[in-house]
Amino acid sequence: MTANWRETVLLCGIFLICSSKTAGQTCRGKCGAMSEVCSCHTTCVSLLTCCSDYDQHCFQVTPHSGSMLGGRALRISVVLHPSERLLCRFKGEIIREGFIDAEGHAHCISPLLYETGWIPFDVSTDGINFDRSGEYLSVHPRKADPAFEVTLVNATQWQYYGTPNVAGWLKMTWNSSLIGADKVNVELWGYREVNGSAGAAMSGSSPLRAELSYLYSLGRNLDNTGAFSFIPECSKDYSDWDLGNIRITSSSKSDGARDVQGLWSGGHVLAWHLDQAFRDNSAAWAKNKCLQWDVLEKQLPNFLNELIDCPCTLAQAQADTGRFHADYSCDIERGSVCINHPGSVRCFRAIQASPTHGSGQRCCYDGTGALALTGDSICGSTPDRAHDWGSPPYGEPPRVPEYSHWLYDVMSFYYCCLWSDHCHIYFSHRPSSGCCNYQPPKAGVVLGDPHFLTFDGLSYTFNGKGEYYLVSSPDKELSVQARTEQVKLKNGALARATWLSSVAMREKTSDVIEVRLAEGRLQVLRNRKVLPFAKDEMEQRWMDLHRVFVFIPSPQNVTVMFLSGVGVEVRVHEGIMAVTVLLPSDFANHTQGLLGLMNSDPSDDLLTQRGEVIPSAAATPEEIFDFGADWNISKKSSLFTYDSKYLLDTYSFPPSHDPAFVPAFSQPEPPGDPLVADMLTTCVGEGAQFCKYDTLTTRSLAVGNTTLGAYQNLQALMEALRPVVSCGWLPTPRNGKKSGTHYLEGNTLSFSCNEGYRLYGSTQGTCLDDGTWTGEQPYCIADDNVGFVLGTVGSLSALVTMGVMIKLHNRKQDRERKEKPDQMVTQDQTC
Repeated sequence: MTANWRETVLLCGIFLICSSKTAGQTCRGKCGAMSEVCSCHTTCVSLLTCCSDYDQHCFQVTPHSGSMLGGRALRISVVLHPSERLLCRFKGEIIREGFIDAEGHAHCISPLLYETGWIPFDVSTDGINFDRSGEYLSVHPRKADPAFEVTLVNATQWQYYGTPNVAGWLKMTWNSSLIGADKVNVELWGYREVNGSAGAAMSGSSPLRAELSYLYSLGRNLDNTGAFSFIPECSKDYSDWDLGNIRITSSSKSDGARDVQGLWSGGHVLAWHLDQAFRDNSAAWAKNKCLQWDVLEKQLPNFLNELIDCPCTLAQAQADTGRFHADYSCDIERGSVCINHPGSVRCFRAIQASPTHGSGQRCCYDGTGALALTGDSICGSTPDRAHDWGSPPYGEPPRVPEYSHWLYDVMSFYYCCLWSDHCHIYFSHRPSSGCCNYQPPKAGVVLGDPHFLTFDGLSYTFNGKGEYYLVSSPDKELSVQARTEQVKLKNGALARATWLSSVAMREKTSDVIEVRLAEGRLQVLRNRKVLPFAKDEMEQRWMDLHRVFVFIPSPQNVTVMFLSGVGVEVRVHEGIMAVTVLLPSDFANHTQGLLGLMNSDPSDDLLTQRGEVIPSAAATPEEIFDFGADWNISKKSSLFTYDSKYLLDTYSFPPSHDPAFVPAFSQPEPPGDPLVADMLTTCVGEGAQFCKYDTLTTRSLAVGNTTLGAYQNLQALMEALRPVVSCGWLPTPRNGKKSGTHYLEGNTLSFSCNEGYRLYGSTQGTCLDDGTWTGEQPYCIADDNVGFVLGTVGSLSALVTMGVMIKLHNRKQDRERKEKPDQMVTQDQTC
């Protein structure tokens, strides 16, 4: 079979020349599938290859997303007769009544789910065959659209209600137009995790079940004014429910009706409805709860040893986008108040939950950018037994997004720290991990038209046209692929250069993610389907997908995060795409492709697919071009989407590397060219060679300046990711003081004693480049005990030696605790 014959057959299907073959083909129960005759995949719309009943059986959903708490009306693109009965089935198991409006538009109400991500659902009109299907995005409640949330006015009053001097009216507001009724009910729902068998409170002895239940109504048949105020009364029957939500529904719905259209408040501690004992003496009540939690926590398995260490600096945390993401509850720049970490300016969460326990890491930083530790203050970084964002397989505690975290980690903070003065108990179970074992990722970058900077720091230019491996790691099952296209000048002519137009990636069995240029902005595809994105809709900016996360803060900025900690940042500026790949240290010696072999040796980065190394120091532009061309992808391994005639003709049918395209390997700088004078003024400093090349190739100073800016951003990234040395936390001597809370190389701490005590050991300690402190551990001894101590140990030198032995003994205990993960770890901030 010749290539031309094969292309003709494929084009025949694309443009429906062979449309008669689609007779009898159906998308009933086959949405997402493709056949040789016609397609039920979303790409069929642009390729004109859809089966005739595609629109009837494969519906689109509006809106595309909603809170996992449910209650959102989802309009599906299927027109039905108003008299038909509509059943909606979510995840193949949750069946709920839908409704059809007077115009025949079908609607399903999103159900309560204890998970996030894309949720498949199908519908039936006969109650038997669920043969129409679609999907919607279930979103973490705090990442959902705030317009659909019930707002608790003066949140601090709600959280502290019943504590000293906090009382009065509580007020809530909502968008009344979103209820669709003149009268509403205001309900309280409570959340808990109970043993599936006995219904007891959470324990580690048997499987748990998540339970969000209707408790009682605060008001019925109220005018839908969008506001409601009340003076809360102590609950007698439900005071053991400490966590919950407010829900607003139409008064036509029965009390506690599940999965009906409505609005939810955020989850919050139910201080305002607790029993009278709390209001009589909230501190004593909270202390008792704190002590109960302390007992329970000691019975649960140790989760701390599974967690990644925090980045040592705020700059590292901001740069390590594959493993850490901003915690919206503590970000002063965004206006949050850091209620759980007062004194910190920003916190970051480890993106991935720990594998065994589904636990999380939270890293907080002070105004100087230093890592804050619980050994020094209440604002310190804390680990979480349950990750705030949940973790697959979701659904079951402690992996329920937000709610498991509230029960295991936040409620106890209220009991021990905010409502009583027993934070030492809380921090004994939630100590900061420190950063001694943190290793920043390595970055490989593609920018301009296009220039490559490998993980080991080698820079070169490769202007091939086609599809290539940026990173291929068979051992780690990671593939990051890049597509380049020929540069088009402003006058419509094509330059002898290329630039990035798309990047596609997958790790193991994850969803395939592609980020491509579309009319000057970035378009994101999941498994070859364009993801919906609206810049004003917060709940579509972060997406929990299968074994991968996508963050889309703007149409010019996309970050993809895989479970291994690999991060891929895609940016576009002035229509030019740049890509940064961040790899954790365990990818060392496991990478190949255009971004090189990551082994801290740039001399072997020009490694071909055949295993040959081109010496980089003496490589000619032509040799580098041959090296790059060798890394073209195979058609079988391609992760790209070909959903237009242009993409099929340009990339799918021809070879992956266009052998006919020969770039300009160098650009002359004629002194009479007016562009050259401006270029020499603009293209200065590091990265000037890339700026000059791109300016001359594209005949655009703006393009050259964009390349220079991208290179400077890279330099800032590399500086942020520069490894630093931490000597670990040093405690304040008992009955003494410590000056300083910075523990990195070059920092000095000072120690002194309270009045009536004398300091033995060192008054200062400086962190050295080998990760050790100078001096000896300080101790404060009461003046009237000095003679007794010296008489016991014999000399000052013996006293210091005793201090060293105590320190070594403590380190030995730390090692033993790590070797016995079932025992509680009370302090893990030292190196």
